[in-house]
Amino acid sequence: MARRNTYKEDEVLETPFDYHHLLRAWVYVKKYANKMAVALILSAIGGITGLFSPLITQRALDVAIPNEDIPMLLKLVAILIGTFALSVVFTTIRSHIMVNVSQSIIYDIRKDIFEHLQKLPFQYYDDRPHGKILIRVVNYVNSVSDMLSNGLINVILEIMNLIFIVVFMFIVNVRLSLVVMCGVPILMVFMFYIKNKQRRAWQQVSNKNSNLNAYLQENIVGAKITQIFAREDENAETFSVLSDKCRRVWFTAVRYSNLVWPGIDNISVWVRACIFIFGLVVFGTDTISVGVIFAISSYAARFWQPIMNLGNIFNNFINNIAYLERIFETLDEPITVDDAEDATEMPPIKGKVTFENVTFSYDSSKTVLDHLSFTVNPGESVALVGPTGAGKSTIVNLISRFYNVNEGRVLIDDLDISRVTLHSLRSQMGIMLQDSFIFSGTIEDNIRYGKLDATLEEIKEASKTVCADSFIEKMQDGYATEVKERGSLLSQGQKQLISFARTLLSDPAILVLDEATSSIDVQTEKALQQGLNAMLKGRTSFIIAHRLSTIKNCDKIMYIDQGGIMECGTHEELLAKKGYYYHLYTSQMEDIA
Repeated sequence: MARRNTYKEDEVLETPFDYHHLLRAWVYVKKYANKMAVALILSAIGGITGLFSPLITQRALDVAIPNEDIPMLLKLVAILIGTFALSVVFTTIRSHIMVNVSQSIIYDIRKDIFEHLQKLPFQYYDDRPHGKILIRVVNYVNSVSDMLSNGLINVILEIMNLIFIVVFMFIVNVRLSLVVMCGVPILMVFMFYIKNKQRRAWQQVSNKNSNLNAYLQENIVGAKITQIFAREDENAETFSVLSDKCRRVWFTAVRYSNLVWPGIDNISVWVRACIFIFGLVVFGTDTISVGVIFAISSYAARFWQPIMNLGNIFNNFINNIAYLERIFETLDEPITVDDAEDATEMPPIKGKVTFENVTFSYDSSKTVLDHLSFTVNPGESVALVGPTGAGKSTIVNLISRFYNVNEGRVLIDDLDISRVTLHSLRSQMGIMLQDSFIFSGTIEDNIRYGKLDATLEEIKEASKTVCADSFIEKMQDGYATEVKERGSLLSQGQKQLISFARTLLSDPAILVLDEATSSIDVQTEKALQQGLNAMLKGRTSFIIAHRLSTIKNCDKIMYIDQGGIMECGTHEELLAKKGYYYHLYTSQMEDIA
């Protein structure tokens, strides 16, 4: 049976929209306030120029045509064409300005989100599908940028248009203008009724799209596994379910959105009908001319146009409020692992590592490390062994301060690592993970990632040391070979060798190898051993490996389980004790035999 929903829904925000978010959004808008002011002025001039059209038409109907004054009529037509041309020119210039502003706001918001994401702890990425993060950086930012640029300008512009229309309308005739204004209270009641329903509906669209995007991203990355286990039909069914949920909530949201403009349009039609009824029947043509009725009717149509535009802007505003909330929710995500206010630069590391009564848990349900204490001297190599989930990787993650300890301290060269800057700490450490991540680009670029100013000769020397040079030179373009996304053209073993070269090139003071040779065949590993010995020489190193034959020469072997160190000693000492390590080692040797 297919999975019906593999993702936790984004929380629906039940509280009213916090208008503080709009004040925060102003930070991104005010940088371009001058450009937006110019665009607003141009739009206002164009709009006001266009408002003279009904007055010109009234003059033509009431004076020029009845008096058969052809020169006046031609003059009025020329003025009418001129006002239209000016309006088009100003609108075009304003459009160019606002495109620039909109793209600049997109750039600024994306830059802030990306920089913030770079600083968030591992826990944040452990708890969220990457597709949900991606949709906030790309889709949501695109959506809100127009609201913050054109939306803001259009709100001000339409309000100005509305004010000028009312002024021009009252200049033409006060009584018919009051007839037009009677429709406003009806509109206000209608808009307030629909507002909250729209916001909730578009939040649901945001949530369902986020779930769909997360599932899609996961399946693209895991396409090979899908085909290996013949899960195509089940995954297609799950995708269909998620996609159907998106479709249904979108229809609901659109249903509410589509009520706005027909509602305003209906009110407009009824009001314009009342203009003719009152103008021709109630007030009579003796006091109100046909030209006045036509002018007021034109202004009434224009009066409802900015209101309809404001309704559409409001519609778009409601649609994007949920996106703005999610963007700021991401930006408000606390950076739990960060430099302390009084953090200092880590001096050149000598390599002494000390754990003092360290307690750590990823959540409150299970303690991974319980008052763990040990000391590793500079230049020592330490192997961490034990059952899966015992806390081996947790120990090396805490040394690199990817997580904060719950209790106790981690010290390097007797300095508490929570009191030094992260950059000065991590820049002196080399970490090789089991999952060797390869970036899009060339092999040379991937290795140089460990030292951005490295020469090609230095890259080749590091590659030779870890036995990567032989397969790289055989590739079509050697070190300039493009390896595509996630190194799709490379085997797992080749990825690990490239990662070895990258780590060695960075010349770390403390080296961490977390299952770093798990995907390398035994023959290559034996050839690599000489390079590994060169990497370990003079460096404090922590090695996690399931192949116990690769750690026999380490200075210390720690057997980790039940939140602490169950045994510690050299390979020979631990075998002689015939304890945990002895049973683990002998069982592995029997499996190999």
